[in-house]
Amino acid sequence: MTRKSKIVTSLLSIIVIGLALFVYFHFFFVYSTGVNAGNINYFQQEGIIFKTYEGKMIQSGFKSVGGVTKLQSNEFKFSVTDKKVADSLMRCSGKDVELRWKRYMGTLPWRGNSQYVVTEILSMK
Repeated sequence: MTRKSKIVTSLLSIIVIGLALFVYFHFFFVYSTGVNAGNINYFQQEGIIFKTYEGKMIQSGFKSVGGVTKLQSNEFKFSVTDKKVADSLMRCSGKDVELRWKRYMGTLPWRGNSQYVVTEILSMK
C-alpha cells in the first residue's frame, strides 16, 4: 500500500466510525427515562407506510406568576411501540394514567413521531 492509499483508508475509516457513532447516539441511545402522570386526551394509530401509535396526555398543575397562582396544563406527546401497551391505552381515553417512557434524541419512522416512547403503564384510574 502506498502512503496515499493508507491516508485515504484511514480517513474513510474515521468517517464511517464517526457516522456510526452519530446514528447510534441520535436514534438508538436512550437519552433519558421517566414517569409522567395525567389524563389521556387521545390515543390513535396513524401513518401511511409505518402504522405507529401516537397519543397526547394532559398534565395539570399550578404555576405562580407574579404572586398569582394559576392552573396550567401541559401536553405530553408520546409514541408507543409495544402492541400490548397500545391496546391497553386504547381503552384509557379520558382516564388518569401514569406512564413510564424513554426519550431518544431523534425519531425513526417505525418508532413513531415523538422522541418520547412509552414502555409501560404503571397505573390507571
